[in-house]
Amino acid sequence: MHDIKAIRDNPAAYERAWTAKGRSGAAAEAIRLDEELRAAQTAVQTAQSRRNDASKQIGIAKGQKDEARAAELMAEVESLKGVLTEQGAAEDKARGALQELLAALPNVPAPEVPPGADESGNVEVRRFGAPFAIATPQDHVALGEGLGFMNFEAASRMSGARFVVLSGQIARLERAIGQLMLDIQTQEHGYTEISPPLLVRDDAMFGTGQLPKFADDLFRTTDGRWLIPTAEVSLTNIVREQITAEEDLPLRMTAMTPCFRSEAGSAGRDTRGMIRQHQFHKVELVSITTPEESEGEHERMVGCAETILKRLELPFRTMLLCAGDMGFSARKTYDLEVWLPSQETYREISSCSNCGDFQARRMDARCRKAGEKGARFVHTLNGSGLAVGRTLVAVMENYQDEGGRIAIPQALHPYMRGLTHIGGEA
Repeated sequence: MHDIKAIRDNPAAYERAWTAKGRSGAAAEAIRLDEELRAAQTAVQTAQSRRNDASKQIGIAKGQKDEARAAELMAEVESLKGVLTEQGAAEDKARGALQELLAALPNVPAPEVPPGADESGNVEVRRFGAPFAIATPQDHVALGEGLGFMNFEAASRMSGARFVVLSGQIARLERAIGQLMLDIQTQEHGYTEISPPLLVRDDAMFGTGQLPKFADDLFRTTDGRWLIPTAEVSLTNIVREQITAEEDLPLRMTAMTPCFRSEAGSAGRDTRGMIRQHQFHKVELVSITTPEESEGEHERMVGCAETILKRLELPFRTMLLCAGDMGFSARKTYDLEVWLPSQETYREISSCSNCGDFQARRMDARCRKAGEKGARFVHTLNGSGLAVGRTLVAVMENYQDEGGRIAIPQALHPYMRGLTHIGGEA
């Protein structure tokens, strides 16, 4: 939730920031609602003060046997009840409208974020590896179905579109990829593995910014809980409504969980295969840190995610997103895009974002130095380290041979019990 005082003090800066994210006029609307709220609050306070004063004067008038004056004052007190009711309703309406607006407004981009309305404004930061030379690459669907280990039809019969049944060697490969990611992040990068809830309440989704704006992209249970779209929700909310000692920061957490997304806003996109599914596994990275350390922690997190692609020797590039292509809660975002031979392009496989204090304000997550009374909002960061399904797709497509077999990257050999190829034991 944004600080209305900060908006009031510098509306032009907020207007520029929100316009860059596609919400022009939001600052003026916030100021207007704030003025309505303060006017109603002033009217309520004035009426209350006058009612209290008139009530005291009634007693004085009666003590002086001035019944006419007492009656006049009693009539005024009665009329002020109506004013209080009316202005109180106006105050509640303005407060609700202001809170609703502020809850729906995205985070403010960092100064170094490039301008731009969509992905065409993103800036390439660096690149690793060259695209594999594959004469006639098959996509992962043809490869998986050809090997007999990927079944979209069976998944569709039981669940509908955007699901898959993996079996045999490809199911093992998916599990190996996830395990490699967890081992690197916990054993080499200092993240603590967490097994979090997959079902959360409204407050948790609001805290990380999925609600209220993106309700249509989520799955909700019959008892009002939500299936998490990413472990970011569960991991970040661990510190909600808490004051963490600054000496204990940064907190670095990771989890591999199923993720559930209705993909309501993606009709017609990536309908073939595993790129965009309703259910998928992802290894998530979350950091909780101080404002002073968040920028450095962000760069570190991006490096941790890049390590996975480097170990798997997959060609990728790192992109700094422009303001118009960033997510709702992000202040600054880097995307990792992996090369997919069948599409002859780079596709997103990880998004690492610094949210500043945006989520912390919504969760009331603070930190405090030892011996000090005042607390301040933490900074929260999150990133995919990586999306397991998309990594499986990238491995299958980049390591295919002309016969349809898939070589297993060297980093995964310890997890595959001697198997070096999918589709053969050699």
